[in-house]
Amino acid sequence: MSYLYLGLDHVQLAAPAGCEAEARQFYHDILGWMEIPKPEPLQARGGVWFRCGQHQVHIGVQPDFVPATKAHPAFRIQHIDRLREHLLQYQIQIIDDEARAEEGVKRFYLHDPFGNRLEFLEWL
Repeated sequence: MSYLYLGLDHVQLAAPAGCEAEARQFYHDILGWMEIPKPEPLQARGGVWFRCGQHQVHIGVQPDFVPATKAHPAFRIQHIDRLREHLLQYQIQIIDDEARAEEGVKRFYLHDPFGNRLEFLEWL
């Protein structure tokens, strides 16, 4: 092949108009992700961007917003039990999933404030 895939640059999640404050509270204050500035030409579109490890998560405004309840990004993490405990302190509803336990994967799901499904997993 004359081209090479390098991996993901970012994940875009949709949210309703006016989502920025709630997105900041959830993604920055609770999950602990650093907010990163949007490029000037994109700021008028609304939304907010965050850094998660080496990747970016963009929360973009979608006028006819419907949450992604099945499709989802999966975030690989170390010390998933600590994250779980942290989220429970904020009364975040966690959906445990043992389907990949035999592979050595510990994981759970949750929904962001807009209803989008997020997966968190750790390879043990």
